[in-house]
Amino acid sequence: MNKHIITMILLSVSLIARVELFPTQECPAFNNMKHTKNSHNVHLDLTKKYTILQHHKGQNLILIKGEQPAQRWVDDKCFSKGLESSNPVNVQKVESSIISIEDELSKISISTDLTKHTKKYKDNYANKYKSKNISKQNLLALSWHNAFCETHRYKKECKRSMFSFGRPNYREKHFVLHGLWPQPKNNLYCNMDSHTVTMDKHKQWNRLPDLGLSPETLKRLQKVMPGFSSNLHKHEWVKHGTCYGTDANRYYDDAISMVEQMNDSKVGDFFKKNIGKRVTLQQVRSVFDRSFGQGTGKRVELKCNRGLITELWLHLGSGSDALGTLLKQGKQTRSYCQSGIVDKAGF
Repeated sequence: MNKHIITMILLSVSLIARVELFPTQECPAFNNMKHTKNSHNVHLDLTKKYTILQHHKGQNLILIKGEQPAQRWVDDKCFSKGLESSNPVNVQKVESSIISIEDELSKISISTDLTKHTKKYKDNYANKYKSKNISKQNLLALSWHNAFCETHRYKKECKRSMFSFGRPNYREKHFVLHGLWPQPKNNLYCNMDSHTVTMDKHKQWNRLPDLGLSPETLKRLQKVMPGFSSNLHKHEWVKHGTCYGTDANRYYDDAISMVEQMNDSKVGDFFKKNIGKRVTLQQVRSVFDRSFGQGTGKRVELKCNRGLITELWLHLGSGSDALGTLLKQGKQTRSYCQSGIVDKAGF
């Protein structure tokens, strides 16, 4: 008797999981969730039904018979009838004498409604940017790349070609750009659609829209932002840059200029001379005062991890191209890290 009950339960679960759907778009079917590979360039056929195996992070894992691999990932929208439909997917009932799939579908979340991830963000296309003016207060996050790679060795930007050994590398002796963040810290994803926000939050940065940067800006950005190879620039623009008040070119031109001014200053020289040594917050703030003007050091935070200095956070104002002026207009801040080692290249 117990065996029959268990068998019925397993069969019920199997039927619920294997909902059959007709696609509404001829979407590409990818090998992985990041959509970086599509073996045999497979696309959905609108005349065929597909079995949904799993729903996860705005995507469906489906079964495509005869393909290798047979399990493929596609976006929710590939099975959507559109926002005007009360039924988000074109579901074909699987006949069963045990359970009603129609009833169970009401319990299964297979929907293109991504608002649970983006409740606090509203689309507003009346203006392309939140304000015509540049954000009044900003935080410039600069990374010490050697320390970052100690805990992110798997990242593309932390892997060196065998041909690059022995050659000078900018990122190994300079601070690099993490991001320029309009303040307050909850000032995020300005006028971004929910689908893009969801992709960003799920770290599908390679799928984010191209920014249309000029060739000159691209060249400069690749130098000061090693994370460019991991599409960090797309993530930073979508999450933070859209709230800066300009287009992507101006946003990154401003950020690059700030990085270059910092690295070309006495502060940059101080860190290069102290690679492999421990430095204190007091020393760092003092050299900022000497380089950018009295009081600017109080706008600087040290960020540390495992005894290593990982980042400098500069609290800035606006209305100038000069980093010293921006620092003087920024807010004074505390720093919980009081000292750390300036890590050298290599693991």
